[in-house]
Amino acid sequence: MDIFQITLITATFLCSVVGGFLMAFSIVVMPGIKNLNDGEFIRAFQAIDRVIQNGQVIFMIFWVGSIIALIITAILGLGKLDSIGWAFMMLAVGTYLLGVQLPTIRINIPLNNILQELNIDEMDASEQAEARNNFESRWVKWNLIRTAFSNITALLLIILLFLQ
Repeated sequence: MDIFQITLITATFLCSVVGGFLMAFSIVVMPGIKNLNDGEFIRAFQAIDRVIQNGQVIFMIFWVGSIIALIITAILGLGKLDSIGWAFMMLAVGTYLLGVQLPTIRINIPLNNILQELNIDEMDASEQAEARNNFESRWVKWNLIRTAFSNITALLLIILLFLQ
């Protein structure tokens, strides 16, 4: 086993874990807090997001590590992959960076930050409802998109493992 195979396995594992994390939000976390009233929903999401935003080390290792491992794998693949393998590699990189990381940076994190700035105790019921309405449907939609693209990436990398 050479360094390319090791980084490919690592990238596959890390991207798969990120896909599972996003899927857990899609099928457990957001449906679980959906039935809370507006203030409780905002507080719950703030608490969950605060764990991540406070630099949760394990989360950061997996999230940032997936990006680094995927890019290193692509670079190492330049001399190792045939044209079909290279196509799968580039499709995986593009899918992950454009379908997972870009929406995370441009949409989900900014929405999280807006929610983090809210002080529920200083808001009336209509302000809480408006804040939730401005957040929830857009965040959930883009998380579903990120979930799909992260799992497509994992599948492409698994196929690439079998092509080796």
